[in-house]
Amino acid sequence: MTDQANLSYKKIVKFWIPISATWLMMAIEMPFLTAVIARLPNPEFNLAAFGVAYSIALIAESPVMMALSAATALVENKNTFLKLRNFIYTLNSLLAVLMVLFILPPVFNFFAYTLLQLPEGVANLTHTAIIFLIPWAPAIGYRRFYQGILIRQKLTRYIAYGTIIRILSMAGSALIMFLFTGVNGVIIGAASLSCGVIMEAIAARVMSYNSVRKLYDGTVASLREISFKEIYDFYLPLALTSFISLGFQPVVTFFISHSKNALESLAVMPVLNSLVFLFRGFGLSIPEVVIALMGTKENYVKLKKSAVALGVILVSALGIISFTPLAQMWLVNISGLSIELARFSLVPLMIYSIFPSLTVWMNFQRAVLIWGKNTNPLTKGIVIEISGMFMILFLGVNIIDAPGIVAAVVAMVLGRLASNFYLISSFETTLRELKQINSLS
Repeated sequence: MTDQANLSYKKIVKFWIPISATWLMMAIEMPFLTAVIARLPNPEFNLAAFGVAYSIALIAESPVMMALSAATALVENKNTFLKLRNFIYTLNSLLAVLMVLFILPPVFNFFAYTLLQLPEGVANLTHTAIIFLIPWAPAIGYRRFYQGILIRQKLTRYIAYGTIIRILSMAGSALIMFLFTGVNGVIIGAASLSCGVIMEAIAARVMSYNSVRKLYDGTVASLREISFKEIYDFYLPLALTSFISLGFQPVVTFFISHSKNALESLAVMPVLNSLVFLFRGFGLSIPEVVIALMGTKENYVKLKKSAVALGVILVSALGIISFTPLAQMWLVNISGLSIELARFSLVPLMIYSIFPSLTVWMNFQRAVLIWGKNTNPLTKGIVIEISGMFMILFLGVNIIDAPGIVAAVVAMVLGRLASNFYLISSFETTLRELKQINSLS
């Protein structure tokens, strides 16, 4: 895939920085938008609605989340490009149709009132926000496909450029609406998110023009053929992994909405998620780095050591915030929460501090499995994670009567740990089976 000789830690960092910077800049979105919403009228209702709408958008996005990894692993020539492109475009179209169907009153009302039992004010705001988020998933599938092509050809700096365009578009549209309109905060959040990803998708296509032309011209030397069935068999476990993981968010919302301190928990959930995502995003960039750079035992060892170091740094950095007065500063002065909501957030934030390191571990395991074309264990791993989360949420909310946000955070941490431990066996088996890498474990 790339020249694998003499891979150094400097090369790993140089390759990783633009991709991780992309996740970091995306992670800024939620703290920025929740801070804007928190400073507008009815912040608790708008923050709660934004959190619910965003969880729906994540579910819609989940089937195309792995388009980047798939393009990085599979696109080698014109044939593989066209087959995977058509596959992703079809998936994007289906997601847009499903989002339109979801906002129809009978469907949405059943979800919002019957399943989640949201307060009417939160439900109405959520419905409006989802309308503005309809372009979200197709735009993300489109841009992640072309970003994967850029990463495969080691043009990772363009990924960062595209994300800068996204952030500027998102922030610009949010500030314009904040300063010059009187719309609800949840509309500002949803509309700004969609504006940002649409602009980034356009940028990704423009910046990948030369890379695509190389595939058409045959400049990239590869005779590999691929069928839609091969793409389906490779991609389905990846899509299911994302879908099950992100699709569980409404279940979390359901339990929180039926828990002790329900409204407070729904209001602080997007704030805590956005802070943790600032650190977790660094780990989300690992799969593309490993897929692109791993090829020998020596490379694997260096990539593994780099991942371990990253995990330690992330949990330490977030811990410094969570367990010191910096937490109050972030939650009140930056995120705009009231003193009461900030105090309510402290314990779950402390528990949440370990999550970025678990993300690093999970994504390194996933990267090796994807590199070895062994994607089936990923689905089983996420099923274990979600099952554990469900049981802990049920116990926390219905038996222990813990505040919803505390039960949710504990469930996410312990569920992720269970999945990580399950994948150890498949991870080590994959390493042994790879002819290019002998007994890496």
